[in-house]
Amino acid sequence: MSAASPSPSPDPAARENAAAARVAPTVLVLMGVSGSGKSTVAQELHRVLGWPFQEGDDLHPPANVEKMRSGRPLDDQDRLPWLEAVALWIDRQLAAYQPGIITCSNLKRAYREITIGSRRGVRLVYLKGDEPVIQRRMLERVHRYMPPSLLGSQFDTLEEPGDDEHPITVLVHGPIPETVVELLTQLAESGR
Repeated sequence: MSAASPSPSPDPAARENAAAARVAPTVLVLMGVSGSGKSTVAQELHRVLGWPFQEGDDLHPPANVEKMRSGRPLDDQDRLPWLEAVALWIDRQLAAYQPGIITCSNLKRAYREITIGSRRGVRLVYLKGDEPVIQRRMLERVHRYMPPSLLGSQFDTLEEPGDDEHPITVLVHGPIPETVVELLTQLAESGR
């Protein structure tokens, strides 16, 4: 008698849909350095979950965009109006009892206090990657205004979220579909 062959694992789309079906509605804030995949992962989550999506970069004041485009990093004072705009978008989603997805680098704990703070119904998602991996990604893409030369300043500024912030942390070294499935699985399991 021959041993039964192991059943094949479901295809990525089936795993994605199975995990997505178990995700409770919430507002997801995707954080990480530039090039970590925030926008791409958020667009995939929007596709799978059907939740409203806001590209956080679109909320930057024009002066911030010009500063970054010229290769100069933003300071805390530059970031404040942007962080407040991100927080306002989140507050509007919560007030309307609507889930949502927004991207925001949220590099420092103090920034996350502004954007998330003690708001109920918001989940922090940290897209974590090593600098060489992210550098390679940035060199392979074109961004509207964020040059690869600013990546080092982002890692210098980064304060990884602490356990007390209850982040969903996903390593972003693999293909985007794997990252999305891992994120959806963690969200589904955390909502139990």
